[in-house]
Amino acid sequence: MEVKQQEQENIYLFVPNIIGYARIVLAIVSFYYMPTDYVIASWCYIISVLLDALDGHAARHFNQSTKFGAMLDQLTDRCGTCGLLVTLSYFYPKYMFWFQLSMAIDVACHWFYLHTTVLQGKTSHKFIDMSGNPIMRVYYTNRTVLGFMCLFNELFYAALYLLHFTPGPLLLGFSTFKLLAIVSFPVAVVKTGISVIHGFVASCNIGVIDVAERAAQREREANKKPQ
Repeated sequence: MEVKQQEQENIYLFVPNIIGYARIVLAIVSFYYMPTDYVIASWCYIISVLLDALDGHAARHFNQSTKFGAMLDQLTDRCGTCGLLVTLSYFYPKYMFWFQLSMAIDVACHWFYLHTTVLQGKTSHKFIDMSGNPIMRVYYTNRTVLGFMCLFNELFYAALYLLHFTPGPLLLGFSTFKLLAIVSFPVAVVKTGISVIHGFVASCNIGVIDVAERAAQREREANKKPQ
């Protein structure tokens, strides 16, 4: 009997993933100009952040959600923020340690979280679920809250970047960029705290997988032994 092969989808050319590639190009251009031209760097960075919101809508609209797209989106976010934090470390060497710490937490915790999410889809173990916590439940399920947290986190670092070049428009004699940095700072701290929680829970869940796999391996080895 002749087997008809279905045409394989090229997920790399899905609309949200093409948007992701555009974000990468914009991020690279932004990195290049960050030390010298804050206008070009800022616009490229802002457009990349705005496209971050667009690719999610595109994925849902075209029914093109993929694991590759989710990974691409998260990695672009993390790399974009890291590039900005590297520049801030150069502009504000006194606070380099805190920028380094922020980068380490952001990358490590999100990597743990993403990797555990992939592993959870392949297993049937009982994992730690933070959705029972009211704060985390709101963070996970309310897109407005999540968008607010992400926006103000970006605003904090962006405001610090712009302050290196200009105070921006003055509001009652006070720098608007400095005001933005002050207002958004607590949100950035809270978001970092949530990232730490993500990393801790993901680490615990990976531990659950390890314990279960080791137990299964011991059982297989025991079954192989001659009775």
